[in-house]
Amino acid sequence: MSKNLVQFIIEEQRQLPGANGDFTGLLSDIIMACKQIAHSVNKGALIGVLGSAGSENIQGETQKKLDVITNDIFIEANQWSGHLAAMASEEIDDIYPIPAQYPKGKYLLTFDPLDGSSNIDVNISVGTIFSILRCPEGVTNPTAEDFLQPGTKQVCAGYALYGPATMLVLTTGHGVNGFTLNNDIGEFILSHPNMTIPSDTQEFAINMSNQRFWETPVQRYVDECVKGKTPGGREKNFNMRWVASMVAEVHRILIRGGIFMYPFDNKEAGKAGKLRLLYEANPMSFIVEQAGGVCSTGRERIMELKPAGLHQRVPVILGSKNEVERVVGYHKGA
Repeated sequence: MSKNLVQFIIEEQRQLPGANGDFTGLLSDIIMACKQIAHSVNKGALIGVLGSAGSENIQGETQKKLDVITNDIFIEANQWSGHLAAMASEEIDDIYPIPAQYPKGKYLLTFDPLDGSSNIDVNISVGTIFSILRCPEGVTNPTAEDFLQPGTKQVCAGYALYGPATMLVLTTGHGVNGFTLNNDIGEFILSHPNMTIPSDTQEFAINMSNQRFWETPVQRYVDECVKGKTPGGREKNFNMRWVASMVAEVHRILIRGGIFMYPFDNKEAGKAGKLRLLYEANPMSFIVEQAGGVCSTGRERIMELKPAGLHQRVPVILGSKNEVERVVGYHKGA
């Protein structure tokens, strides 16, 4: 009989010295939030949750109605149970302290409640990304500074994918496993054990409309992929993919390999990259590395970066080991 997600986590927890039920309880709350979000996403226009909310997030991006709704769902599901000391969301300016009427726990939670929400009105796969950190020892009232931990400090990272099937992909530092939601029984069932990323690939994902803004190493790499077996190219032909939903891009890479790039560019002055370190780059890097892939800014390992702020952006190049290392090598030689 296939394991459900809670059974799987309890078995993993038993292997960790000094572990107790807090971690399992926290993941159960996250699972419940993802199920509620899946319901809202799947109903879409039928319950009037599509379209713009008429507001902007801290990054100045227009919020969709579902950005606001899913952010509220995640907070409400995780604030009351006593497992968390505080939360931080891509959609709010500052951290979210646990209200005084609820007990506080030893973990910190960061999340992007609806990654790829710009696609929601056209019915393309979106998702939720989350990361769990330990609250620093002796801290009972965390500040933003307590969240600024390098990705190597993550206890757990995962994402939910709301596509033809709802999936939850998770790592606690012991490999990567995928679970599919069985709507008949309302449980996530282990469907993709020990997910691994092939070291080689013939697929790359990048927004080609930004080509004129890229640095030389990325220009060189993509040009070679486009040329394929023709002179000046590679030993093989490549296919290009681009969904504009990081969850969908990473999930494809976990299933069949590939490289995803949202590199540094000079399109907007003062922005080092597009993706947020705490809410997107770090959790996805943890997952990808645990599956045998590589994650880099082009110059540094993403998970070793010391965050400079809650909403810091970074360049992201991740996926199949040999291709990412090629791009990194081009940066070193630039």
